[in-house]
Amino acid sequence: MPEGGLDIEVLGSDRLVPEAPTALEVRELCVLALSSAGIEEGHMAVEFVDADRIRSLNREYRNIDSPTDVLSFGVDEDGESAGPRELGDIVICPEHTQDLREAVVHGTLHLTGMDHEVDDGEMLALQSELMRWIR
Repeated sequence: MPEGGLDIEVLGSDRLVPEAPTALEVRELCVLALSSAGIEEGHMAVEFVDADRIRSLNREYRNIDSPTDVLSFGVDEDGESAGPRELGDIVICPEHTQDLREAVVHGTLHLTGMDHEVDDGEMLALQSELMRWIR
């Protein structure tokens, strides 16, 4: 990873539909969302998976036995780490996602520490604003 930069891996992009964002666009969406939270360095991964895989993850980590659109797994959520900050992973299931770009932004905002399930609407408001910028 470059000193003071962001390292964003995109995995499983062969699972994307033709109108989906490219790996470069996925990285740019992540950078936009991370920048909105003032995060300028760290490593994260975005993986596109099938319905069986996301269902398994959803069952294991959320006790919900069904597929979903996007899951985020933060690692160094407090920002402190012994080495380069590990932001976490986002897992997206294209066949259960209406807007892949929005799923990338949504998952990345979760990695910044935001949580729409407990805030007063700030995360989803920011997500809407970021989506207006890219459309």
